[in-house]
Amino acid sequence: MSIPPIEILGFIAAGLTTISFAPQAWMVWKRRSADGVSLGMYSLFVTGIGCWLVYGFYIRSWPLFLANVVTFVLSGFILAMKLRFG
Repeated sequence: MSIPPIEILGFIAAGLTTISFAPQAWMVWKRRSADGVSLGMYSLFVTGIGCWLVYGFYIRSWPLFLANVVTFVLSGFILAMKLRFG
């Protein structure tokens, strides 16, 4: 089975945009502080990512679905740390 080039591009884009949350998550965890994190922005973002996750699953777009699973976990972690650490 061959993966179409556009799907490969989708996986690359998904990987890059998803991993971009890792440094923020690490910084919040390491410092035990989420002072620079906007509660409103992350609340809306996590909700939106949840919607994208369901949408990606529904249309069977694996790059979209998998990227949003990871992004949901990372951004949800940041949101949880914001709620915990303030």
